[in-house]
Amino acid sequence: MTVNEMVQPGDTARNFSLKDQNDQTFDLYEHASSNVLLSFHPLAWTEFCAAQMQSLETNREILTSFDCVPVGISVDSKPCKKEWAKTLGITHTRLLCDFWPHGAVAQKYGIFRDENGFSERANIIVDKNQKIVFIRIYPVHSVPDITEVIGFLKNLK
Repeated sequence: MTVNEMVQPGDTARNFSLKDQNDQTFDLYEHASSNVLLSFHPLAWTEFCAAQMQSLETNREILTSFDCVPVGISVDSKPCKKEWAKTLGITHTRLLCDFWPHGAVAQKYGIFRDENGFSERANIIVDKNQKIVFIRIYPVHSVPDITEVIGFLKNLK
């Protein structure tokens, strides 16, 4: 797989470290004992992205009951994400900043939209073996169906 080729189920997840809205580092491989939901959204402060991140926060307990760590990822900066999280009432879900190098993680996963300067709207699940087990790209102007992710996690062995 080349760096800009979209990941596929069965691929090994590419490790990354990003700061969240509280300036704490999130390293993917440090969560190897859990499943991880990488919920990519194009930009903070937009209606669909807000609903997507609020859905993660609202369903956090359900997701964690399936041993899944949900995180939101976009190209926005830490100060931007911090204020956005406060405005949305997000207190538990980590919002990761793929700010610099700009969109590097989205590029690693092959879902960066060069023409727009942000990622696709996507949900990617990495299992406890660091394998991609689920990937879904959604229309930019939509909110991903979290019940689809929850249903997948219920059946994940």
